[in-house]
Amino acid sequence: MAKQKQAVFRFYAELNDFLPGPLRQRDQVYHFWGNPAVKDAIEALGVPHPEVDLILVNQRSVDFAYRLQDGDRVAVYPVFELLDIQTVTRLRPEPLRRVKFILDCNLGKLARKLRMLGFDCLYQNNYQDEEIVQIALKERRIILTRDVGLLKNRAVTHGYWVRSTRPPAQVKEVLQKFDLFRRIQPFSRCLECNGVIEPVDKGDVEDALPQRVRQTFNTFYRCKRCKKIYWQGSHHEPPV
Repeated sequence: MAKQKQAVFRFYAELNDFLPGPLRQRDQVYHFWGNPAVKDAIEALGVPHPEVDLILVNQRSVDFAYRLQDGDRVAVYPVFELLDIQTVTRLRPEPLRRVKFILDCNLGKLARKLRMLGFDCLYQNNYQDEEIVQIALKERRIILTRDVGLLKNRAVTHGYWVRSTRPPAQVKEVLQKFDLFRRIQPFSRCLECNGVIEPVDKGDVEDALPQRVRQTFNTFYRCKRCKKIYWQGSHHEPPV
């Protein structure tokens, strides 16, 4: 009779967010039959693969296809967006230096706030999971989600599970995770459709403005896509 095998796993840094409290920051034994891929073992333990960027087995860098052996010691590290680890085996394509996002149905408020800061964010409250994955792959977008299961789709290459449940904290979390503070360009994206906002002459939009706005403001912007008009403060007021 075949003997059940085991390997010892240790997850580092924020990967512990996916583990039950008693298993965080400590070794855990994984029992298995045959020789499963290390990727499958990692996800069976609760960690989605897009959050992983480095695996060391017995202190040697391996990729997701590595087949577990009895007695292996496996160290799993999170995505290093800010560090150079070129000398070891990266598990994803290179980081997306032109940062674009697609958000799931749970993150509408976050999408709006990131657009306000100038980030390209696709969001619809009726996106299906498979649609999100396909758009992300086609347009090289990073998936932001509150659904760990979405990130376990084997086709996903770039994704992040947003830990916080409060939109202001979510914004800070995403900015820190992807080192975006220097890329903020406030009020350059339409809050409604994600289109690019550009300056427009007052005379070109005057007929569409409320009387109060026409009398008070002289500087205006218009979304190139949906044609909504913005003026000073209108990202905090309903646009035309």
